[in-house]
Amino acid sequence: MASDARLALITRPGCHLCDDAKAALDRVVAVTGDKWVEWDVTGDEGLEREYGDRLPVVLLDGKEHGYWRVEEERLLRDLTTPQL
Repeated sequence: MASDARLALITRPGCHLCDDAKAALDRVVAVTGDKWVEWDVTGDEGLEREYGDRLPVVLLDGKEHGYWRVEEERLLRDLTTPQL
């Protein structure tokens, strides 16, 4: 699931928290100019096993940043803080 986007949102269809998270990520990237991609756990046994009970899950640079709700201020800070 390689991507040039720094942010990934792991979701499933019919998930109202996932819809909320998509809107939150849209607000965040409107500020930062970053991209995000969506990964659906449907039909992906590995994603379902790893994340299925915590959806939606936000990944930043391939690492779990949070789940269930997007912490927009924290995510903005983490996207704009230079990495060491």
